[in-house]
Amino acid sequence: MSGFVEKPEAVQVPGLVHLHTGKVRDLYQNEAGDLVMVASDRMSAYDWVLPTEIPDKGRVLTQLSLWWFDQLADIVPHHVISTELPVGAPADWAGRTLICKSLRMVPVECVARGYLAGSGLLEYKATRTVCGLALPHGLTDGSELPAPIFTPATKAAVGDHDENVSYEEVARQVGVETAAELRRTTLAVYSRARDTARERGIILADTKFEFGYDGEQLVIADEVLTPDSSRFWPAASWQPGRPQPSYDKQYVRDWLTSDASGWDRHGEQPPPALPQQVVDATRAKYLEAYELLTGLPWT
Repeated sequence: MSGFVEKPEAVQVPGLVHLHTGKVRDLYQNEAGDLVMVASDRMSAYDWVLPTEIPDKGRVLTQLSLWWFDQLADIVPHHVISTELPVGAPADWAGRTLICKSLRMVPVECVARGYLAGSGLLEYKATRTVCGLALPHGLTDGSELPAPIFTPATKAAVGDHDENVSYEEVARQVGVETAAELRRTTLAVYSRARDTARERGIILADTKFEFGYDGEQLVIADEVLTPDSSRFWPAASWQPGRPQPSYDKQYVRDWLTSDASGWDRHGEQPPPALPQQVVDATRAKYLEAYELLTGLPWT
C-alpha cells in the first residue's frame, strides 16, 4: 500500500481545468489547450507523499529546472512556453508555475546512471547487472561506472512503484527508433549535466528525465536535474564503499528508515510527519543545491 497520506484538494482557478494531482505537481489545462504545471512543496519518499511539506521546495524545483532547460537547449528543446502567472491564479503560485506545451508523452522514465546507488546498487549486488546491462565485478556503493548507462523504468501511477526494465523492453513498448532516440538523448543530457555539476563541486550520480513529442520533435518535459529527480553528492567528500552525503531527498529517506521515525516502510501504515529539524535541514540542502549549481543566491 502506498500513495498520499491525505490527497490535497485541488485549487480551482477560473479558466483552468484541473487534470491531475501528482505526487509533487498539480496539472491544469488552460483555454488555449496548454498545460499549466504547478510544483507544490509536497515531499514524496518510498512511494508515499508525506504529510509534511518542505517550504520553498516547489519554487526550487521550478527555478532550477528553468536554469537547466537553458543549459540544455542546444541538445534537446524543452516544453516551457511561459512563466507568467495565469489570470486569477493564487499569489502563492508565483515562481512555481509553468505554462507548457501539451506533448504526446512517452510512458518511460528515462534514467541515466554514472555512479552506483539506489535500486541500481541493489540489482548489481544480486546479479552484477543493472536493467540487464552487465557491469564489472568489484563495484560498490557510490562507485563510478566505466561509462554512463541508460537504465529505463516504466512509469507508474501515483501509489505504484516504477519498475526498472531492460532497453529491449522499452524498444518493444515504444518502438526501436523511439527507444534509440530516448537513450541517445538521455545520455547526452546526462553527460552535459554531469560535467556542468562537476565544475561546481557536485557529482551527479544519477537522474531521470521524461520526454514527449511535439509532432515529430522529441522534447524534454516535467522537471530536470532537481534534488527530487537526481542524486547530487558533494564531490569533495565522495568516497565509494559507503552511502554518500547528498544535496537531495536522501536525507528524508534516511530519517524515515531510522529508529527515530518508528516507521516500517514495508508495512501498511503511512509515514509519520517529519520533525522540524528534518524539514529545516532538507530545505537547506535543496537551497544549497540550487545556489551551487546556478551560482545565484536564493531569493
